[in-house]
Amino acid sequence: MQNPEEYMLPCLNKKLFGVECFGCGLQRSVVLIFKGEFVEAFYMYPAIYTLLPLFFIVVFNIFFKFKNANRIKAVLAIVSIVIIIVSYLIKIIK
Repeated sequence: MQNPEEYMLPCLNKKLFGVECFGCGLQRSVVLIFKGEFVEAFYMYPAIYTLLPLFFIVVFNIFFKFKNANRIKAVLAIVSIVIIIVSYLIKIIK
């Protein structure tokens, strides 16, 4: 079986400027979830557990319309953005 980490894209922001971006850790976090390492995935990228439901709801809503879909997407998007910004600031301050 091939290692999925061989196909990951490098962070150009980190490579060029030496500073991590807001998305650093997202790919590795998804791989950790597929490996069943849920706690490690959270520590790698805390917003993964709001981004995944947001992604699935957006895709599901394309095919099946349901009540309050826009409200659910908005709440998940706002919570995800807040988590991304806070975790990024914590990472920079450390």
